Order: sequence, then structure tokens, then C-alpha cells
Amino acid sequence: MAKPKSVYSCTECGGQVLKWQGQCPHCQQWNTLVETVAETAPTSNRFGLIAETGKLQRLSEIEAREEARVPSGIPEFDRVLGGGLIAGAVVLIGGDPGIGKSTLLLQSLAEIGAGRRVLYVSGEESPQQIALRARRLGLDARRVHVLAEINLEKIQSVITGDRPEVAVIDSIQTLYSGALQSAPGSVAQVRECAAQLTRLAKASGTTVVFVGHVTKEGALAGPRVLEHMVDTVLYFEGDTHSSFRLIRAFKNRYGAVNELGVFAMTDKGLKGVSNPSALFLSQHGGEVAGSCVMVTQEGTRPMLVEIQALVDEAHAPNPRRLSVGLEQNRLALLLAVLHRHAGIACFDQDVFVNAVGGVRITEPAADLAVLMAIVSSLRNRPLPTKLVVFGEIGLAGEIRPVQRGQERLKEAAKLGFTQALIPKANLPKQAIAGLEVFAVERVEQAVARLRDAFSV
Repeated sequence: MAKPKSVYSCTECGGQVLKWQGQCPHCQQWNTLVETVAETAPTSNRFGLIAETGKLQRLSEIEAREEARVPSGIPEFDRVLGGGLIAGAVVLIGGDPGIGKSTLLLQSLAEIGAGRRVLYVSGEESPQQIALRARRLGLDARRVHVLAEINLEKIQSVITGDRPEVAVIDSIQTLYSGALQSAPGSVAQVRECAAQLTRLAKASGTTVVFVGHVTKEGALAGPRVLEHMVDTVLYFEGDTHSSFRLIRAFKNRYGAVNELGVFAMTDKGLKGVSNPSALFLSQHGGEVAGSCVMVTQEGTRPMLVEIQALVDEAHAPNPRRLSVGLEQNRLALLLAVLHRHAGIACFDQDVFVNAVGGVRITEPAADLAVLMAIVSSLRNRPLPTKLVVFGEIGLAGEIRPVQRGQERLKEAAKLGFTQALIPKANLPKQAIAGLEVFAVERVEQAVARLRDAFSV
């Protein structure tokens, strides 16, 4: 027999070349080409998501209506989805092994299955294992249909015949199509199976939820085109050794992105946390140096997070700069601004910064809180326990406003905070009951305010 011809496919863009190269010639990414068996395209339309022939329409003539949403039965999950599941939508959820993806989806199917037809397709577990998990979690899963199958054509046949309203595929990397020769999990198989199931979801109105594996870097395994095909991309965050889990929306065609859902892992599965601000605030016995509370905006939800800093004398020629939950390069930038514009030098100090609770903060509104925590630790003087801080810092030393400042202040006041250090541009027009606001325009003013008003 002739040896099967092989090609090299890019895991980022799906492009193919005949010989291995260090750089993909299509998307210019390095070390993304993997060897696969060359496939012949099936006679059907492989990647078309809409089978019907389209017709030319004016945008103004198209009736735009709100799609009805199906509640998942878990309010925090609905928040991340944008309000619930939509008929015909395709959702991709990824995360580390054992973080709770299958548990969350089984809980959701048990709730939805009380009034609708649902299907759980498992390519990794037997029906007995799924039944044991449902019993362990105390779920009433009598109306959840289970299919242990990895063949794409058989799964399509079951979905077409049973017509469930919600179908979970756990996981997309385990499926294979008989039209292709490569093994399950390869670039061609993942792309083909996802495209066919997405087309089926759009045609039948079934909501399809994919579970996706992640690489050691934390990105979804398989071609990057997989994320472009689906309507919503969700990621599990958090440490598997911690009892708390975070779900963040990175893409959502039916809702807001960067929305965050907070869960607690219990012996009965994942439970939503209604007040996540209490989760990310440490309970100190008294005032401690190096601790500062900020208000971050995650989607439509303001949350209070404690920023901790430790500044210690360096015992090596190169002082260390380490941040957990915050951007590393941003820390070096803030230290340079603190030295240049406030005259506080840390070039001979090790600086460690941490966001409590395992949350990852990507917005620059944490800048001012990070600097205040560093100054507090350096001077070994604690900040007031009821002080909240937020603001973006520029290279010129100015403190820039952040979005939704009014909502952040109201959330802080609701949780009992009595003082706030914020950018002057975010100063509310009307006073907030119980909250004393200090507005500053530059870094040196913020440091002086710490010294004068808070004795830091």
C-alpha cells in the first residue's frame, strides 16, 4: 500500500503546507505546524454553516428581534452567558482538567431537563460514571438523555432524530468523522467536527455546548478557527486546589464579554457566589501594611478585590519584581513612575504584588491601588481598613479616569467602606451617603494625600 501523504497544519489558523517550517507562512506564528494526514474534502459543504442559498436583503428591512433565552438553572452561569442559552447558539467552554466543566454542565442539564429535552454526549466517560456523578451531586437527572459516542455521524443522527433543545458535547477533541482518516483530536478532525455540529445547531435550533481541552499554556487545544466558529467562548479560571472557580466570557455574540461568574466547589457541585466581593477581601484582625482594596469592573459587575504588596530589601544585585494576578510589565512601569514623579525609589528593593483570591485583573484601574499598597509596605504604615482606591496611571504621572466610576463607588459604599481615593475626573456630581471621597490628579498628590490624611 502507498504511504499516506502527510501535510503540516497550523494550530492557530488551520493553514497547510507540504513541508515543516518553523514559522507558519499564513499567520506568521512560530512553532505551530503539526503533521497530519492529508485529507480529501468530502463532497458535502464542509464548512458552510448555513445550507440554504442566501438572498440579498437591505439591513433596514431585516426584522431585529430579541431571541428567547433558556435559563440554565444556575444564575451565575446565566450571567456569563448574557442571560441564558439561545436556540441554535454554539458555546465553547474550556478549562484545566478537574476544574469542574463536566460537573457544571451536568448540573445545568439536570435543571433544564425538568421541562425540556436535553442530551449529554460523552466521549470520555461511560454512562455508569456519569450516573455515579449525578448521584454523588444529588441531582435529579432522570430526564437527561446520555449518549456515549465519539463518531460524528452517529451523534448527528441522534440529534436529528431526538431533537433536543440543549446538547452537550464532552469533549470536542474526542470526536472523529468517518470522512477523514486522521485520529481524533487532530487539527482536521476538530475543525471538521466543530463545523458540522455548528451547521447542525443553526439548522435545527438545538443549542450545542462544546467542552474543550486546554494546552499547558492555558489556551484551547486545536485550531484557533474553532473559537471563530462558535458564538460564545468561556474559560474556567482559578486554582484546582482552591474551592473557588471563576468563569470568564472572552467572546459572546449574544451578550457582554469579560463577564465573570464566581462559583464555590462543594460536595454537591458548583454553587454560585452571590457576593463575590466578600470572597476577594481578606479578613485581617487589624490594619496591616501593604494591603489596599480596589474596585474592579468585570463586565457589568463591580467587585472589590484586595491588592497586597510586599517590599523588602534586595539581597541580590538584581531586585525581583513579581506579580500574581496582575501584569508583570505593568508593575515595572508603575515603579518607574513612582520614582520619577513621587521621588520614591525601589531600585534596591524586592517588590511582590498579589491579587487576593486567585482573581486575574487585566484593567489598568488597578494602577493606583498597586502603588498605594507598595508605598504602604515600603513605609510599613497600614492604610485605613475602610479605604477603597482605583485609578489608571500614565507615564507622565497623571491619574486618568476609569469607566463606571459611579458604580464602583456605590458598590464600595454598599459594603461599608467610608473613604475613597479616586481620579479627579471620576468625582461624583452628587455625594454618596457614608462615603468620603478624595480626588487626585497626579501620583505625587496621591502620595501626599496618604501622608497628610491617612498618616502613611
